Amino acid sequence: MFLEYKDGARLDLSRPRVMGILNVTPDSFADGGRYNRIDSALRRAEEMAAEGADIIDVGGESTRPGAQPVSDNEELERVIPVIEKLAASVDVPLSVDTCKPAVMAAAVGAGAAMINDINALRAQGALQTASGLGVPVCLMHMRGEPRTMQQAPAYADVVAEIKAFLEERINECTRAGIPRRSLLVDPGFGFGKTLQHNVELMKSLSVYKELNLPLVVGFSRKSMLGSLLGGGRPVPVEQRLYGSLAAAAWAILQGAQIMRVHDVAATVDVIRVLAAVTPSAN
Repeated sequence: MFLEYKDGARLDLSRPRVMGILNVTPDSFADGGRYNRIDSALRRAEEMAAEGADIIDVGGESTRPGAQPVSDNEELERVIPVIEKLAASVDVPLSVDTCKPAVMAAAVGAGAAMINDINALRAQGALQTASGLGVPVCLMHMRGEPRTMQQAPAYADVVAEIKAFLEERINECTRAGIPRRSLLVDPGFGFGKTLQHNVELMKSLSVYKELNLPLVVGFSRKSMLGSLLGGGRPVPVEQRLYGSLAAAAWAILQGAQIMRVHDVAATVDVIRVLAAVTPSAN
């Protein structure tokens, strides 16, 4: 299986890959404010590239629970100068983490090779914009929106409902002219899910292999891991590395092909060890 970019380049997904997170925001939960200047963002991107990142995902709007939305203009001002600079200086494909059509279009014009949308192209005009841009798109499941998504989310069968949602979005994308080979899926850990929902998703992650699309997983440093590690009293973000690595190893063994992470070098090490002992990680 390959991920094909617009320029003809391909990313071989026969082994797991790492997507490094670059938040150019003042308020993201794990690293808000650390990389919201072009110079610091560039240094971090260069570090992740050196550590083995296969994709760098640039986001200009926090999606942590309770986060307030930002305008198109504000997100553009945060993201586009960074993508322009990175595209000219970092030899790693760039993804833009956005649900706004205007940001998608400007980011791809500035050098982004992929769209990562937590809203699965449900915003007005997003389907048409993505179809016209011709780049790969990651479709993520989210119940509600970041401001409200953790207010008593409920499912009859969380695993089946998320699979049905992703199937529906895949069908909508193909009807809009986006080739199936350009799509990836993400069950959306922590986005409108309780701790128990997230645990059920982890247990059943291999179900999403039935969609026959690259599976992206992102639970790096998230509160679900903080709760598991703390036995009900969440440990701080900076103490969630080992839990994140354990979860990454489990996800890879269940068929995840792209791990979206803050800790690139450590995750690359996990993949290397797994590759030595299990065919699915080669």
